[in-house]
Amino acid sequence: QVQLVESGVGLVQAGGSLRLSCAASGRTFNNYAVGWFLQAPGREREFVAAISTSGDVTYSADSVKGRITISRDNAKNTVYLQMSSLKPEDTAVYCCAASRIRGLVITPGRYDYWGQGTQVTVSS
Repeated sequence: QVQLVESGVGLVQAGGSLRLSCAASGRTFNNYAVGWFLQAPGREREFVAAISTSGDVTYSADSVKGRITISRDNAKNTVYLQMSSLKPEDTAVYCCAASRIRGLVITPGRYDYWGQGTQVTVSS
């Protein structure tokens, strides 16, 4: 079992930046690929970024490419999502998820564990 807890600053101004954290329980966290997804009102869950088990391979959605960095510290069982040049349309609940698949995972259905999510609001 893996439990995931997201945290980060909830309210930022447009153009600002923030870092979200995804803290995991369990001693085998480095066996899981991790992804970030967003859920906004009226929109389906959207893939944001993913990182491999070792952290050496990452992938991000075109909509955020160049504005986000995903990284992980396996010693701290934590994955980070650094976001910059934030826009009001980035407002959403951001969730992290862990997958037993060791490569990059984009499809939500291939993730095994999910956090509750953390609200990010970008004001204009």
